Amino acid sequence: MVSVLVAFAIVALIVPALTPLMGRRVFYLAALAPAAAAVLTVAQTDTALHGGGVTSRWQWIPQLDLALSLRMDALSWVLALVVSVVGALVLVYCASYFGRDEPGLGRFASVLTAFAGSMYGLVVADDVIVLFVLWEATTVFSYLLIGQDADKRASRAAAMQALVVTTAGGLAMLAGLVALSVTAGTTSLSGIIARAPELVDRPGPLVPVAVVLVLLGALTKSAIVPFHFWLPAAMAAPTPVSAYLHAAAMVKAGIYLVARLAPAFALLTGWRETITVLGVLGMLIGGYRALRQTDVKLLLAYGTVAQLGFLVLAAGWGAPAVALGGVALLVAHATFKSTLFLVVGAVDHVTGTRDLRKLSGLGRRMPWLAVVAVLALASMAGIPPTIGFVAKEAVLTGFVEELHGPQAAWAWIALVGVTLGSLLTVAYSLRFLWGTFARKPGVADTEAHGLHGLGVVPSVLAVAGLALGVLTPVVAHGIEPAATAAALPEGEVPHLALWHGLEPALGLSAITLVGGVALFLGRRRVEALQHRLSGSPSAADTYRKTMRGLDRLATGLTAGVQRGSLPYYLTVILSVFVAGALANLVLGGPWAFRVRFADSWGQVPVVAVMAVAAIAVLTAKTRFAAAVLVGVTGYGMSVLFVLHGAVDLALTQLVVETVTLIAFVLVLRRLPPRIATANPSRFRIVRALFAALAGVTMAIVVVVAASARNSTPIWPDIPALTKSFGHGLNVVNVALVDLRGWDTLGELTVVVAAATGVASLIFLDSREDTLPRLRDLPASVTSDKHRPDGEPRAWLPTSAAIPTGRSALLDVVVRLLFHGLVVLSLYLLFAGHNAAGGGFAGGLVAGIALAGRYLAGGPAELGAAAPVRAGRLLGLGVATAATTAIVPLFFGKEALYSSFIEADVPVLGHVEFVTATFFDIGVYLVVVGLVLDVLRSLGAEVDRQRLEDSRARVQDTTEDDPHDNAAASTPEGSAV
Repeated sequence: MVSVLVAFAIVALIVPALTPLMGRRVFYLAALAPAAAAVLTVAQTDTALHGGGVTSRWQWIPQLDLALSLRMDALSWVLALVVSVVGALVLVYCASYFGRDEPGLGRFASVLTAFAGSMYGLVVADDVIVLFVLWEATTVFSYLLIGQDADKRASRAAAMQALVVTTAGGLAMLAGLVALSVTAGTTSLSGIIARAPELVDRPGPLVPVAVVLVLLGALTKSAIVPFHFWLPAAMAAPTPVSAYLHAAAMVKAGIYLVARLAPAFALLTGWRETITVLGVLGMLIGGYRALRQTDVKLLLAYGTVAQLGFLVLAAGWGAPAVALGGVALLVAHATFKSTLFLVVGAVDHVTGTRDLRKLSGLGRRMPWLAVVAVLALASMAGIPPTIGFVAKEAVLTGFVEELHGPQAAWAWIALVGVTLGSLLTVAYSLRFLWGTFARKPGVADTEAHGLHGLGVVPSVLAVAGLALGVLTPVVAHGIEPAATAAALPEGEVPHLALWHGLEPALGLSAITLVGGVALFLGRRRVEALQHRLSGSPSAADTYRKTMRGLDRLATGLTAGVQRGSLPYYLTVILSVFVAGALANLVLGGPWAFRVRFADSWGQVPVVAVMAVAAIAVLTAKTRFAAAVLVGVTGYGMSVLFVLHGAVDLALTQLVVETVTLIAFVLVLRRLPPRIATANPSRFRIVRALFAALAGVTMAIVVVVAASARNSTPIWPDIPALTKSFGHGLNVVNVALVDLRGWDTLGELTVVVAAATGVASLIFLDSREDTLPRLRDLPASVTSDKHRPDGEPRAWLPTSAAIPTGRSALLDVVVRLLFHGLVVLSLYLLFAGHNAAGGGFAGGLVAGIALAGRYLAGGPAELGAAAPVRAGRLLGLGVATAATTAIVPLFFGKEALYSSFIEADVPVLGHVEFVTATFFDIGVYLVVVGLVLDVLRSLGAEVDRQRLEDSRARVQDTTEDDPHDNAAASTPEGSAV
C-alpha cells in the first residue's frame, strides 16, 4: 500500500513535464497509478476479506506513538476498489473529453492523479492523524479541480465555497479525532473502535461531543443537509471532476467515515437520531430540487445530494441488515452516478448544451448513449436486475426488520423517508431521460457531433452496474464482510440476494416505481407548484448572506483596528502585555526577587552608555540620529555578551545590529528626515508615562523570571553533550544545526517568508530581480584594464557606470574591506562548529559586505557583486538544509543525523568534518539571500522608483513650460 501511494505521488509529479510531449495521451499514463492500485487491491482480496486485513506500519514519532499506519480490511477493500477502478476509467475518459489546446492540461492531470492517491490513502489509513492529513489533501485537490477554469467567476466561487465548508468541517473533525485519541489512549482508528465500549460508558460529555465533531466533518464532506449547497455549485467543475469527486470518491469519504464509526457509536445517544433526520431530509430536499432543474448536470447534482442522504442513513444506522444494503449502495452509487455524469459530459461535448429545454431527439441520433443512460438510470431508480435494485431492497428489508426493535419510531421515520425519497428518485430519473434524449414538441432536433470515444467509459460503468446485479451471489462475497465491518457486533449480516421473494420491501419498491412514474407524468403541475414555492429560503442563500455578513464585519473591524497609526498599534500591543503580565504577577505570587548589581565592574560603563543612548533617542530630532542611538544599545548588548564570555552571541549580535541599522537607513530614505514635523504628538506626557510603565513591567518580569528558578539548570551538561553528540565545541552553533535542527529548519522557512513579505511590499509590478549584471554592462566598462582615454580603471568594476553621487572615501574603504569580509564570512561558516561563528553569523558578514558595495556604488555595484537572484539563494539554502535533514533517512538513520569524519590529509594535516556543516551552509545561503533581498527591495527598487518619480516630475515640468529645456536635459546620473 505504501508503494501504491508512492506510485501515485511519482506519477502526479511527472505528468506535467510529459504533457507537452504526450498531449492528451498523458491521461493514459496517469491512469496507470489507480489501475495499479486496483490490481493490488484485487490481489489482497483473500487477506482483506477473510484474513483480518492487510496492515503496514511505519513509526513516525515514537514518543507520541504516532505512526504512518495503513490497514486494508473488508470495508476499506470495497472503497479502495471503487476509488481505484472508477479513478482509472475517469482518467481514460479525460483523454477524449479535453481538447488538444486545453489550458492547464498537465496541471489538471497531475492534480486529479494526486487526488486519487489521497483518496486511496484515506480509505486505507488506520491512524487518525494520517487520515486527517489525507482528508485535507482531498479538500485542497478538490478546490484546485473545481476551480480548474480560473477565468470563470463561477468556478472560483464554487471552489472557494467547497473549500470553506469542507475545511471548516475538517477542523471540527480534527478536534473530535484528537479528543477520541486522547480518551482512548491511541491514535489508531481500529484501536479507538475496539475500545469504543469503554469510551461510550465513560462519564462526562467529552466522548459525545467528540463524536458530534467527527460527524460534523463527515457531513460537510459528503454534502449532507444542511451542508449540501456546495455540491450543486461545484458543478462548475469539468464533468470528469463531477463524475469522480462528486459521485465516486470525495463525497464517499464522509460516508466511509460514518460507516467505519457506526459499529462503535451507533448506539450512542443522538447518533441514529442525527443520521435519520439528516439522511431523510437530504433525500427529500435533493429529490425535490432535482425535479425543478433544467440543467441536466444540476439535476444529477441534486440527485446526488438525495442519494448521499440515502447513503449516510443506510451506512450509519448500524444494524447488520441495513449496513449490508448501505455497502451495496456505496458500490451501486459509484457505478450509476459516475456513468450519468460522464453521459452528461458526452452530451455537452457533442451538442454544446446541457439545457433540457434545448435538447430534443438526441436518443435517435445517439441510441447507444441513450441505452447506456437507461442502464444507469434503472440502477439509480432501483429497477431489477441492477445492483441499485439489490442495494435498495436490502436497505428496505433492513428497516422493516428494525420496526420490531428498540428504536422502532426512528425506524418508521427512516422507512417512510427512504420510500418517499426513492419515489422522487424515480421521478427525476425519468426527467433526466426525457430531458436529455426524448423528442420534445416545438423544439428542433439537436445537432450532435461524433462521440470520438466518449461513450466507451460510460458504457463500461453502466454494464458493470447491470453485471453486478446479475452476479449478486458473487458480489456478496465481498460486500457481506464489508457490511460486517460497518455493523454493530450484535447480530449477523444476512445474505445479499437479487430476489428475496414476495416481501414488504418488494411492495415498497413497487410503490416507489408507480409513484415516481405518476409524479413524472404530472410534471407540469409539479413545476407550477414549485414555481409558487420558489421564494422559500435555501441553504445556499444562507451561506451567501453569512459570508457577506462576515465580510462586512471584517471590513468594519479592520477599519477600526488597522488605523495606520503606529502609536495606536504599539499602545494596543503594550497594553495587552502590561495587563497580562501584571495579572499573572498579582495572581501567581508570592515571588522571589534576587538581584545582583553587576557581575563585573566592566558592565557598569557599558550599561551607562546604553542608558544614555536610550534616553537620547527621546530627544532626537531626526530619524537617522534616532536609528543610530538605538543601534548603540544593540552594540552595547554585544559588549555585555563579551563580558559574559559569550563570544559567539556577541558576534551574532554585532552583525545583526549592523545589518538592522543598514535596513533602517534604507527605509528612512522614504520618510521625512525630521521626526514629528507633519504630525506632532499631542500626548507626549501620556505616552511617556505609558512607555515607562511598559518598561518597568518588562524589568519586573525579567527579574521575577530569573529569580523563579528552583531546579538544577541543564546548561552544565550542554558542553559535554555538544562534544560527544554534535562533535563540536561551539555550543550555540551545534545546538542550532544539530541538537535543535528541526527548529532551525522551521526558522529558515520563516526567514524566507519574511524576505518574500518585504519584497512584496516594495515591488510594484514584478517580483523579478531587475539589478544590472556585469554581463549586461557595456563591454567598455568591464573588459579592458584601461579606459578608452588611456587612464587605468577603478578598482570597482562598475565605478564608471555611475557618474555622480559617489563618496571617494567610501569607495576606498569598500575596495579594501569587501574581499576580506567575504573571506571572513566563509571562515566563520566553516569554523563555527568549534569556534565563534556559524552559518548565521557568516551569512550576515557577507551581507554587510554586499551592503557596503551597494552603499558605495548603488544598484549597479550590488548587481556586479552578487550576480545571482536573491530568490534562488533563498530557495537553494532551504533546499540544502532540508536535504541534509532528509538524506540520513535513506541510510537508516534519524532525520538530521550528523556523521563525523576525520582523517590525516597531506599538507592540511588532521582534518575533522561534520555533515551538519551542510546544514550550516544552507543557513548561510538563506541569510545571504535575505540580506540581498532586503538590499534589492529597500535599496535598489526604491532607487528605481525614485528615479522614475524624478523623470515623471521632469516630464511634467517640460510639458508645463516647453521653452524651458533645462530639466529635460538633466543627466541620469544627477537624477540618481
